[in-house]
Amino acid sequence: MTTSTLAPVTTGPRAAERPVAVALAAFLGLGLLFMAGFSPAIALHNAAHDFRHTQNFPCH
Repeated sequence: MTTSTLAPVTTGPRAAERPVAVALAAFLGLGLLFMAGFSPAIALHNAAHDFRHTQNFPCH
């Protein structure tokens, strides 16, 4: 009878990739926030405004 042991497989992001992923997510999130908040298109601004209210997030 032979028993073999396999090395554990890492499924999550590597430690070196986490800061890049966090920076990219923050950049995209802030970009969307400013795009919706300062958009000259009234429909986009109103949609973002209504969404903030549905999430109980005070905006004014």
